[in-house]
Amino acid sequence: MNKLCITAMAAAIAFAAAGCSSDSASSSTASKASQVTGKLTTPVFVKVDGKSQGGDSEFKLGKTSNIYHATAFMDKGQHKILIADAKDTCGTKFGPAAAQALTFGTTAQMDKCAKNEFTINVVLKGNYDFTLDYTKDAPSVKVLRSTKKVEVKRQPPQIACDKWDGGPVTANVGKAFPNGTTVRDAYSGATAVVKGGKVTMTPAPESEGILLLEEAKSYSQAPFSWDNANVYFMLPDRFYNGNKSNDNSYGRKKDGKNEIGTWHGGDFAGITQKLDYLRDLGVNAIWVTPIVEQVHGFVSGGAEGSFPFYGYHGYWALDFTNIDKNLGTEEEFQRFVDEAHKRGIRILVDVVMNHAGYATLKDLQDIGLRELVRDPDSLPADWSDYKPKGLYATWGSINGVIDYKTKAWKKWWGPEWVRAGLPGYDEPGVDDQNMAVGGLPDFKTEKKTPVKLPEFFKNKKDTKAVDLPNASIVDYLVSWHTYYVRKFGVDGFRCDTVKHVDPYAWKQLKTSATKALKEWKAENPSKKIDDTPFFMVGEVFDHGVSRDLWYDNGFDSLLNFDYQKESMTAAQCMKEADGIYAKYAKSVQQKGFNILSYISSHDTKLFFADYQDFDLQKRTANSFLMLPGQVQIYYGDESGRPLMKDDGVVDQSLRSDMNWADLDKPEYKDLIQHWAKLNKFRLNHPAVAEGTHTKLSASPYAFMRKKGNDKVVIVSAGRK
Repeated sequence: MNKLCITAMAAAIAFAAAGCSSDSASSSTASKASQVTGKLTTPVFVKVDGKSQGGDSEFKLGKTSNIYHATAFMDKGQHKILIADAKDTCGTKFGPAAAQALTFGTTAQMDKCAKNEFTINVVLKGNYDFTLDYTKDAPSVKVLRSTKKVEVKRQPPQIACDKWDGGPVTANVGKAFPNGTTVRDAYSGATAVVKGGKVTMTPAPESEGILLLEEAKSYSQAPFSWDNANVYFMLPDRFYNGNKSNDNSYGRKKDGKNEIGTWHGGDFAGITQKLDYLRDLGVNAIWVTPIVEQVHGFVSGGAEGSFPFYGYHGYWALDFTNIDKNLGTEEEFQRFVDEAHKRGIRILVDVVMNHAGYATLKDLQDIGLRELVRDPDSLPADWSDYKPKGLYATWGSINGVIDYKTKAWKKWWGPEWVRAGLPGYDEPGVDDQNMAVGGLPDFKTEKKTPVKLPEFFKNKKDTKAVDLPNASIVDYLVSWHTYYVRKFGVDGFRCDTVKHVDPYAWKQLKTSATKALKEWKAENPSKKIDDTPFFMVGEVFDHGVSRDLWYDNGFDSLLNFDYQKESMTAAQCMKEADGIYAKYAKSVQQKGFNILSYISSHDTKLFFADYQDFDLQKRTANSFLMLPGQVQIYYGDESGRPLMKDDGVVDQSLRSDMNWADLDKPEYKDLIQHWAKLNKFRLNHPAVAEGTHTKLSASPYAFMRKKGNDKVVIVSAGRK
């Protein structure tokens, strides 16, 4: 789910950001009147904890008069910030009049003869950009995470671990392989014979000290099971652009700046072109964010409306019955599913039953709701061409165009369908199942009484939505989502914001989708891979490794929020993960229970970006891909994908374009090959994901996984 925040319900329906903006066009006139021409006449620096770093930390004049920029490096933790000349001279000593916190992405006014410093809390060590705005009598400052390369190489936390000198290691393997057995390291291909219950081998130099031991014989990929899923998660818009003709559907525009919240062009045609890459990586399932038609226009993004924010991520639906045109046609989606199936890859589609998208200006034009706009005649002929006006106007000014007080809002989703805090609508509550997540209109999924189709669909010419007899809101949502299973043969759903929807609704969705997939396979025997039933995995925020009511209401698995917190320790020393391995292995032995673990996601963090350390990224693959249960690779985990600029909205930095241009560079190519070897080992040996876990030795750390006749031993020689 796209994490957001709001100031008021009316504004929430109009805009989304990680920090909230109340900017309006009317404020610019007053600001303009008070404009002065303050200038820096002496070198001024960002001082972190009383010290200037020199160089980039000196403020330089930007393209706009009296707006200056500097960059400073800050380590993780809390710091004191002052902007001043070398001698802290009054007049060029900028800070708060009274001690206060400096929040990322938020403009803070400063005193020119400051007696105090700002405090700032840094979560991610790195470079940060400071903007000093001296266009007004009271100068102000704003700080954002920088996309400049960090010159000081970050060091991951040190965890005590065995040291590997690059030479051979001897491991106890007698519980797995009898004496005389020839075993092979699936990573390097080297073989050795077990003697005295032990085997001596040298890990491949590029392996970060891991041995993947199997009996030396021929193996092929094991029959598919969702319990052994290697899931590759992507935002289609940010993966690969295969059809540029659909890049600006519904009048969507680029912003011409950092393109933080705009559509980038990735689509189903692009994913289809990269299926061989994914197959060779060892992926057997692809999870794509929601594919349904998103809101056509944008809302205000960033703490101060610094960018237009579109629904490129898929979580702001306008019409659940259509595929979003930016992602492609139904024919392109069908080809994507069919070609994936030919390669033995299943398709998981993200679904949302908790909320709809915001009401954007462009949507109001496209669905014929001019009466929800204050002065429609003052707008461009195509409302998607709306841009802020005035020197100080921001994208947040769009909030002043829409009329949030008119009773005509009943012609939108309507009070029978959603809670939205608009005239005639119920206010959202505070409980999980009646709150407005991110200020989005909350579907009343608890209601089981029949409802009519929302009125705006009558003005939407291309919708497939029709009135369903005696249908509740959940009946409609289930019907709309199940269409993609029955029509295209989608193999499973990843379900968003699960705890914010009544459990019975998920159970109904699973029952309906299971039936639909079975029918599709019966009607398409030449296209189906096998008779594996429909699969559902859910996002229950902060859920760990435990079985609860969700597993009895349609879910085969839930996202495991625990492992990301544990992954760094395991990456630095694999044997520190033994307790995790034992717990997970025991847990997934339960019938009807599994977990989908990950190290990176679109909401939280991108593991590689924290340290940009290729060896560390290999080590985290070693520990992560040997986890019991299912694993989820976030696109770019395997390729060292970097962050993108975010204007203070941190989760946007995690959604950069896939770094295809890097893939032929030696260190990136080597990293991808490393992940591929581990993935394929998992696919050949279901014991890794589904078997019992037995620790064989502590130094070198070695363990066995066993499921039936499938036995493997994994050895970690330690860290170089």
